[in-house]
Amino acid sequence: HRVRWLYRALYPILVITQTIPTIALAPLLVLWMGFGMAPKITLVALTTFFPIAVSLLEGYASTDRAAADLLRAMGASRRQIFLHLEFPAALSFFFSGLRVSVSYAVVGAVISEWLGGFEGLGVYMTRVNKAYAFDKMFAVIIVIVVISLLLMLLVTALRRLVMPWEAYEKIERND
Repeated sequence: HRVRWLYRALYPILVITQTIPTIALAPLLVLWMGFGMAPKITLVALTTFFPIAVSLLEGYASTDRAAADLLRAMGASRRQIFLHLEFPAALSFFFSGLRVSVSYAVVGAVISEWLGGFEGLGVYMTRVNKAYAFDKMFAVIIVIVVISLLLMLLVTALRRLVMPWEAYEKIERND
């Protein structure tokens, strides 16, 4: 299968990149990119890339080979096999990775604000921590949790919108 070599090549690299702590990357990104949005966006992108990439690789690798062989025997092109079999099969994995990534995105954004921001929840959290205003610290934590949960709900809603067949499959399994 043409995705297996990609999986074997990229997976170890992806795992190695995840061993670098986010908190160690943030100051380096600020040094390289300066203060502003660029290091924050880069840190969030780096933080969220791994779960999505691994999920997609797993999704493509899990494609039913017998179904792909059948489509090939029926004269389907590589593009048709991708569009009608591999892509829909990988969508479920993609949304699972995206769901994990949105919570990582919020944490990555807060960490980047701690270490190199002038505004945002991370900066506010640092200020209230230094002032020993723990009630405000817990309020910020609650806001972060709520944002993460809302983003996860948004991904779930988007998944249902993009993959309406999943609801029918669940109904059939319960019958």
